[in-house]
Amino acid sequence: MEQSRPFIIARYTAAILIVMIFMFPIFWFALTSIKPISAVFDKDGVIWFDFVPTMENYRVTLLGESSIDVNQNTRSDFGTSGGNSYDGRGSILSSIIVAVGSTILSAGMGMLAAYGLSRMNFRGSQGLLNWILSQRFLPPIAIIIPLVFIFHDMGLRDTYVGLIIAHTLINLPIAVLLMKSFIDDIPVDIDHAAMIDGATRWQVFWKVILPMSKGGLAATAVLCFIFSWTEFLLALFLTSSIRTIPVKITTFVTSTGSEWGYISALGTSAIIPGFIFILLVQNHLVRGLTMGAIKD
Repeated sequence: MEQSRPFIIARYTAAILIVMIFMFPIFWFALTSIKPISAVFDKDGVIWFDFVPTMENYRVTLLGESSIDVNQNTRSDFGTSGGNSYDGRGSILSSIIVAVGSTILSAGMGMLAAYGLSRMNFRGSQGLLNWILSQRFLPPIAIIIPLVFIFHDMGLRDTYVGLIIAHTLINLPIAVLLMKSFIDDIPVDIDHAAMIDGATRWQVFWKVILPMSKGGLAATAVLCFIFSWTEFLLALFLTSSIRTIPVKITTFVTSTGSEWGYISALGTSAIIPGFIFILLVQNHLVRGLTMGAIKD
């Protein structure tokens, strides 16, 4: 049925308004990151665009310049404490290592487990699936104390390997459940046809199922990456020298107040790797999100 022009205009207007509402926090964060410190807070009201943009906050958080030197050069009266403690380069590298490592492990192990649960009917398979689902219900705070002691005894505390394993434990249930739903949408007859042609179970998985479920794998990897990238509690308790971005940002709250300029600069920069990752897999992501949308 052909839609009327007013209806189409109203639909696009509503869509644009909804996008603007969701994008406004990111826009405000980015705007704050290029404001001079004196413009972040103003006694006369909120400053929108009436300021001279500056890259001071990015020079301190991304280039590692001393906040004392930067603020002295620009003769700012605020934020002259902290020296090099606002350098966020190490935290960005730590977040990339942990997020990429845990995403590879979660997606890989989740894919294998999902294939087994989807194709092999064995006694207790439904109970096992329910148990995996129940692990996602547990908030990290419920397991953090025993996890700290276990990781300490195993020598994994305050290591990248330990943090990657911890993030994988949290992301694996959602990876298994998502991948199982994607693999369930692939007809079993395809497996049978390949096995009649002489393929082994592993060859069916590697040469047939894996290529056909690339979209689902990409969607799962994106979710695992975002969950790991934004995870805070595990990184706070399981490490003391490794500071991921969420933990590093909390150190910008000092006794003299919150350094909103540096927080905004590092927070805005933290969006970029996830955005790039989504762009790289966007073709597979669209296919993955629409898998199963059209069925006979």
